[in-house]
Amino acid sequence: MIPNCAFLALITEFLLVGWLAGEVRFLAPQRAAIFHVYGWEIVGTVLVLFFDLCALYYAVARWLFLRETGRKLTHVDRQLIAADGVHEDIPPRLWSARG
Repeated sequence: MIPNCAFLALITEFLLVGWLAGEVRFLAPQRAAIFHVYGWEIVGTVLVLFFDLCALYYAVARWLFLRETGRKLTHVDRQLIAADGVHEDIPPRLWSARG
């Protein structure tokens, strides 16, 4: 899930930087001076934006894809405890202490 979120953040940031480069086209003649003076600030801002987008996409993915995980795990645990459950299919070394 983390590589997918990083890829999505990278694509989003690439699109944002491309759009912003088109909007500030009038600054092209001063490009060298701007990067010389503000280069590290620009790189730091892009890096922070990337990590923020990664965190945002990761939180959204967890919310979307892991919503019912607890309920599903509770259902499996109840089946393992029951006498007619699925515990015959599971190796003894994986049994819980209760069953």
